[in-house]
Amino acid sequence: MQLRTLAQTSVDEKTILLRADFNVPLKNGEVQDKTRLVESLPTIQFLLEKGAKVVLCSHLGRPKGQVMEELRLDAVGFELSKLLGKPVLKLNDCIGPEVLTAISAVPFGTVLLLENLRFHPEEEANDAAFAAALAEGKDLYVSDAFGTVHRAHASTVGVTKYLPSYAGFLVQKEVDVLSGILEHPKKPVALVVGGAKIDTKIGILEKFLDIADVFVIGGALANTFLLAQGYSIGTSLCEVEKVEVAKRFLATAAGKTVLLPTDVVVAADITPGLPTQEVAVNAVPAGQKILDLGTQTRAAFADALASVATVLWNGPMGLYEVESFAAGTRELAEALAELPAVKVIGGGDTIDALTHFGVPIEKFTHISTGGGAMLEFLEGKMLPGVEALLAQ
Repeated sequence: MQLRTLAQTSVDEKTILLRADFNVPLKNGEVQDKTRLVESLPTIQFLLEKGAKVVLCSHLGRPKGQVMEELRLDAVGFELSKLLGKPVLKLNDCIGPEVLTAISAVPFGTVLLLENLRFHPEEEANDAAFAAALAEGKDLYVSDAFGTVHRAHASTVGVTKYLPSYAGFLVQKEVDVLSGILEHPKKPVALVVGGAKIDTKIGILEKFLDIADVFVIGGALANTFLLAQGYSIGTSLCEVEKVEVAKRFLATAAGKTVLLPTDVVVAADITPGLPTQEVAVNAVPAGQKILDLGTQTRAAFADALASVATVLWNGPMGLYEVESFAAGTRELAEALAELPAVKVIGGGDTIDALTHFGVPIEKFTHISTGGGAMLEFLEGKMLPGVEALLAQ
């Protein structure tokens, strides 16, 4: 897959509209996880070194077309200025005469940050007039928000109709790494999936039937598979209506190594401090919830992954935010960190878990900044924001 890249154009003293992914967690008006900001730096710094005027745009949260004070990008601008070591001029809107005046008034080499794109409902509607307004006064568009390229929004697709458009370094890296896994992975390959919903994972599970040698399934996702195998899962979170989907996958995967929990940690509720116990999956009490992997399962998962050459992991193995139910995700993260293999991690919860447990992200080959986009790309779908950047 060949994208139009920054190597194919000149950005010297140009005004660049750069779509970044600054959808970061905030608490008390402060950025809690700077990973996405750090990942945006190489492209921003490259453009600045070329004397470009960099106009950053991003969404934050889900304001649904309304201005929400708590979702303004001021905190992002503050943190970004510290990371860049230079001021970032934060504007109070993303389109309009005042924005255009502010952009034209500053010298080349300046970084500006537009206000939350999703304060305008036209952004998610991919409205042509809104896209044209975003493009006004800019020379080039650079797409560097991989986490949004699976959405056909004004800032990911619409603007490409009005400006010469190129992939930033982050989008280029994501596409290269994930394409490599699809097209020529080092074997054997393991797919590790957790989280809660089958709908977001079944596509990649089925796609990887022709790629993966080992499937490891944990988290609440595993509960639906256990139910499909006839186990009683107490009051655990599951998708009863997806049992047939799980059965179909297990039947199709016959001959592959498919690992599901054999023992689990259960409790009456997710409240910290409640009594917990480890039980076999055929002995889950009626009033209990499965909330983590058991000791034997954690060891079996680690053993199965010890000899693979490529691992793709998306989704936690349990309710890792609560210490009583953290061992499954923590031990998996620690085991993968030491594994001499190609290791690709994706999904906000998965990345958050690494940070939560202090597992160094540099021990992994690639940390994808887009969970949903990564899954859809690896399912073989053509993502609208990637399609708009394909070399002709």
